[in-house]
Amino acid sequence: MTVADLKREVLVRHLEAWAPAALHRARRATYVHGYADAGDGALAEAALRVFAEQSDLVRGRELTMLAIGDEIAATAKRLDAVQAGTDAAGLAVHTAGGGTDARLGIALRALGAARVPLLGFLDASAATGSPAPATVAALSAGKPAEVLLVLAPGVVTDVEGYRDELRTAGFPLVAAVELATGDAPGELLIFATTQGKSLEGFKDTLWAVDEYAGVRYRDPGDPERHLIDITLTPHPGPLKRELLGHLASKGEATVTELRTFALTETVYRAADATRVLHTLLSAGSVTRRPEQGRLGGDVVIGL
Repeated sequence: MTVADLKREVLVRHLEAWAPAALHRARRATYVHGYADAGDGALAEAALRVFAEQSDLVRGRELTMLAIGDEIAATAKRLDAVQAGTDAAGLAVHTAGGGTDARLGIALRALGAARVPLLGFLDASAATGSPAPATVAALSAGKPAEVLLVLAPGVVTDVEGYRDELRTAGFPLVAAVELATGDAPGELLIFATTQGKSLEGFKDTLWAVDEYAGVRYRDPGDPERHLIDITLTPHPGPLKRELLGHLASKGEATVTELRTFALTETVYRAADATRVLHTLLSAGSVTRRPEQGRLGGDVVIGL
């Protein structure tokens, strides 16, 4: 299996969860697929098939898919074929050429996508740089809003700095994971959202995908760049190092703060942090206050 296969499964699984939640929250929702002509439009087609298979969900609601790319004709043809085979009356598909950065903001305004659930998928892994800040910021007009970004290896060397850019663009919660096939830098998958619940759901999806031989995760914040197999119980080594490093800089923190740190600043889930804290306490690597009782959120952990 390839990195492309992994990206497709993450996207499909995330859309399968996002669409029902978005249309339960509001009568209208918008999905934006940038760089839709990459790979002959295969990922855009996979996304539309998710919506087409949920025709009962879309009935009585309005779900709009916007596909944008440079040369969009071939992708538009694939999407037309998928839509022709569905009876989802509330599903509308629009395509726009001329480039994702040039057209995305304009197209969103034309569709009236502000203040409705909005999800963007921008796979710029075949591009020479990252999407323009204005392009990402345009997606923050949704309520709630979230975006999945894929960047080519080495495009972003300061991941924490890029997180700050996304927060400035209107996405307060940001998580990043490297899709690695070896020691060399891999593609960077980034999820940014305005909702903590969405981030938790994305992390669950990230670890629930099928294990792919030859493709593993790497936490951008891990100084040792450890490769992590994709599994429901991921190797705790990188998280141990990052939690200890965080405690070294902070002095001490509550269990709630450490769970939030794991969720927002690492590839791991909040539950993984609780599991690792039990291990660190058993090994005597950290202390707790109070010393006895349940490891609740208000328990203070220190080195």
